[in-house]
Amino acid sequence: MDINAVTDMLCKNVAIMEPGDGLQAKLLTALKEDRRLVIKLGFDPTAPDLHLGHAVVLRKLRQFQDAGHRIVIIIGDFTASIGDPTGRNKLRPPLGEDDIVRNSQTYIDQLGKILDITRIEVRRNSEWFNAMQFADIIKLVSRVTLAQMMQRDDFKQRFQSSSPVHLHELLYPVLQGYDSVMIHSDIELGGTDQLFNNLVGRSLQETFGMPGQAVITLPLLPGLDGQDKMSKSKNNYIALMDSPEDMFGKVMSLPDTLVPDYFHLATNLPDESVSRLLAERDSGLHPMTLKITLAHTLVSEYYDVEAAERAKAHFQRVFQQHCPAEEDHEPLYISDTPDISLLDLCSRAILDVSRSELRRLIRAGAVRINQEKQADEHLTLVPAKGTLLWVGKRHRYIIR
Repeated sequence: MDINAVTDMLCKNVAIMEPGDGLQAKLLTALKEDRRLVIKLGFDPTAPDLHLGHAVVLRKLRQFQDAGHRIVIIIGDFTASIGDPTGRNKLRPPLGEDDIVRNSQTYIDQLGKILDITRIEVRRNSEWFNAMQFADIIKLVSRVTLAQMMQRDDFKQRFQSSSPVHLHELLYPVLQGYDSVMIHSDIELGGTDQLFNNLVGRSLQETFGMPGQAVITLPLLPGLDGQDKMSKSKNNYIALMDSPEDMFGKVMSLPDTLVPDYFHLATNLPDESVSRLLAERDSGLHPMTLKITLAHTLVSEYYDVEAAERAKAHFQRVFQQHCPAEEDHEPLYISDTPDISLLDLCSRAILDVSRSELRRLIRAGAVRINQEKQADEHLTLVPAKGTLLWVGKRHRYIIR
């Protein structure tokens, strides 16, 4: 694949690139120097789950990996103890050491959902920060001015509204930027909310006499509420480790307006396939059908097609047909007869209700077998394992 084709692939879905020709310039450098580029992505282990918002960037990282470049994941175990204020109008509380260790390990475990973890390098920034003396920190921060830090929107807004901006928060972008110095990154990826921090990394590299990294940011995936970006702190996210059923159900709860964004940013479907699906929607395809396709696609990518089919069936049974899952039914053991009347079956299930009352319920259409109403009390049944019996609204059984 020639450099122009690689550039086109890697530029897909990119929101902001600094400098504008940064990617192509770095690819040309790699060719000239006959080496792999160092591609950096950092995470602060603020919660145990990675989610589809993270996956937007991780999928871009996988493209760099497939193109043969060196992937370095920075686990910000040191910076997490400070608290990243990005996108916030108040101080983010720091994490305790136990939480940092636990969350860091779960991140590494989850990266394999998207990346080939046999071909990544994982670094923790405590490696270099724990070894620094206070004098080293002073020398580091002397490379950045207060004016530079106050260009960051959330700091500027808080300062103008007389909200406190703590000094250790001003240090956060500097520390994150120093990670780029330590690993000699060529390109740093992130969401658009990380643009400022990543540019600080580029600036710091230049003060250390090394080429500044190119900064590539990806769009922020909207959360389930349709109001804010997908975020662990806002609890509006779909975790990479959600079960197939939970992932499917959460996708189905999305506002219809977000479906195109999710197809483009969260799936591996080719552009032409997404365009065809959206054209079908514009031609009258029911939004629910399109959303089912999205949910099925995502579960298939993170699990497999069989899991997606099971999750779809679960959703249809529980949420569309209002039939609870099997575990929500009380077991009803029938083993001593090859067949049984509907009235006798109901009588065996509900011992404290008279047969006359059960007869009335059957005739009123309040009894279902496998979701189908049965109004004949004399109906003869073969009580097969797994048969569902519903009597009224409260009594639900599964035959064992």
